[in-house]
Amino acid sequence: MAKVNEPYRYIVVESYEKQATSGLHGAVHIRPVAGELYPTYLRVECPREMRDTRRYKLGTKFRIKVKLTDR
Repeated sequence: MAKVNEPYRYIVVESYEKQATSGLHGAVHIRPVAGELYPTYLRVECPREMRDTRRYKLGTKFRIKVKLTDR
């Protein structure tokens, strides 16, 4: 669930290939780019189309609107 007082913010994220996917779905994931507001180890929930390697190459950067959750 989203945090009540946490505002939405625009950040740049990138796709990357996760080597160890224990407990995660698929090999391609999305993370914040280094130097953004959030650390790169945070997982970003996003549409499946953003992780489609037939449509976007690994390392593709996206600008998205995000909000922290309590997960």
